Amino acid sequence: MHSTPYELGGKKIMVTGATSGIGEVIAQLLRRCGAQVLAIGQNRNKLDQLVTLHGCVALALDVADSAAVEKELASSHGLDGLVNCSGISILESCLALNADSFDRVMAVNARGAAMVSRYVAQHMIAERRQGSIVNVSSQASLVALEDHLAYCASKAALDAITRAMCLELGPLGIRVNSVNPTVTLTPMAAQAWGDPEKSGPVLQAIPLRRFARPEEVAWPVMFLLSAAASMISGVCLPVDGGYTCR
Repeated sequence: MHSTPYELGGKKIMVTGATSGIGEVIAQLLRRCGAQVLAIGQNRNKLDQLVTLHGCVALALDVADSAAVEKELASSHGLDGLVNCSGISILESCLALNADSFDRVMAVNARGAAMVSRYVAQHMIAERRQGSIVNVSSQASLVALEDHLAYCASKAALDAITRAMCLELGPLGIRVNSVNPTVTLTPMAAQAWGDPEKSGPVLQAIPLRRFARPEEVAWPVMFLLSAAASMISGVCLPVDGGYTCR
């Protein structure tokens, strides 16, 4: 196991959205940092890979299915932390907004995170475990993006959830924070942003003049989960190369 700047040995962390993109990298880095990982996602092949290649424990679950979340998480004991990374995006302009699309995005990105956090926090409190919850939000909660109304709304809701949980769970020893990344070059995003005509104007608006790599989002998550961030709670941390500084 490679050395890492954050020690999470002996900690058990749940990661939703662990079968793709940022969530998959977070699960892998957590293992490098010595944590036990309960990986949650819907892609069973990817879950199997996380078990076989990285030693995670896997659970197939749709976080938007509140009944399934309650049933499956009822026995998820021994947790020291949670990373809410499940997320979807359905791009529509405000004039073409579809109610079903809006509800689906909110159900995954906001309600799903809130409900998973509820059950994890209940177990942590019952077991007198202090720890950390990190919500993977977006720069879309901080600035307006064209054709992203539902996504912007869902991530703004997630940041509000972060603050509300910070207030209520802090006295019980549970810290709650968000990270808010810019475009992050997961394989899917790299393909979507490969056209210079599309990416050029966005890159010009980022002072660092580049998009984020998945590990550049995952490392701040490691920090917020670790004892190095023991006095940090209620923060929405931009990981955006300066995009939202304007």
